[in-house]
Amino acid sequence: MPTQEQVLNALRACQEPELHQDIVTLNMVQNLEIQEGTVSFDYVLTTPACPLKGMMELEAREAVLKVPGVQEVKIKMTAAVRKDMRLERVMPSGVKNIIAVGSGKGGVGKSTVACNLAVSLALDGARVGLMDADVYGPNQPQMMGVSGFEPQAGADNKIDPAENFGVKVFSMGFLMEPDQPVIWRGPMLHGAITQFLRDVQWGELDYLVVDLPPGTGDVQLSLCQAVPLVGSVIVTTPQSIALSDVRKAVAMFNKLNVPILGVVENMREFACPHCGKASRIFSQGGAEELAKKHNVPLLGTVPLDPAVCETGETGKPVSKTRPDSAPAKAFRELARKVAAAVSVRVASHKPLEIQTVK
Repeated sequence: MPTQEQVLNALRACQEPELHQDIVTLNMVQNLEIQEGTVSFDYVLTTPACPLKGMMELEAREAVLKVPGVQEVKIKMTAAVRKDMRLERVMPSGVKNIIAVGSGKGGVGKSTVACNLAVSLALDGARVGLMDADVYGPNQPQMMGVSGFEPQAGADNKIDPAENFGVKVFSMGFLMEPDQPVIWRGPMLHGAITQFLRDVQWGELDYLVVDLPPGTGDVQLSLCQAVPLVGSVIVTTPQSIALSDVRKAVAMFNKLNVPILGVVENMREFACPHCGKASRIFSQGGAEELAKKHNVPLLGTVPLDPAVCETGETGKPVSKTRPDSAPAKAFRELARKVAAAVSVRVASHKPLEIQTVK
């Protein structure tokens, strides 16, 4: 019968592709059992949205099957998202990681990306919240299909958020009359952002996605000062005028010491629903150049598709309701890349803390 040491030695040949260490050292192999020729164990990923899950499982299975005496391998793929421990000081709740979604200007689809990023993470099994910090134009209640939600105080006098598509949602839109403008100075904005973070009953979340307003103003500054962000996602469109404003957003996050997880290029091209031919509406190559200049990855590109607008307006995010569409596939891939980038950032703060092998 194969021994535990033989199996672990075989698994040491398998590296976590993002963290560049073997999965035994990272304590990603748990509950190892050997019964005659059958080996079973839990493979604990750093995120349920791991983009390379299938490849990693196959590699581990093939490694163990090479051990003399092993006839069958049973692997349970699971995940344990690790908390950004810097949050403990300022936000002692169940929120593990906070991701900001920003842009240099309006009209680039930032709220659409934030909405579908949150829904896509939830579809992969993560516990997700979506905080609408765009206090001047709170669109998430409509996009997430929770318009008309009336917040109520729950346990510990905290406000219960809305929930839909597996995502907890809170927005300034819940606190305002329709078409009522927000005419606030900086201190009031800071107070609202702080309340959204600390007085909403977010519960246990792997990721809290924050939809920022466009630009580089008081809300962005308040958020970055209130809590440590694991990183930011920058949304742009291909045309040069959008990119010139995005550079300011990149500079702002750099100045505030917020890591940039990467850039998303929205509305890259339009695919004709009749002939299927793709047409570039805007200029090309800007997002790639921006990512290269600032040494950050281009996380993905999203095509211009009427389905994105339609599903957003009706409160049925395209990632959930049109899963086979090109935009939905792009958002799912984007979410997995963001989750992987978060895992790398958090691992750089402190070693992984999950169970040792039994």
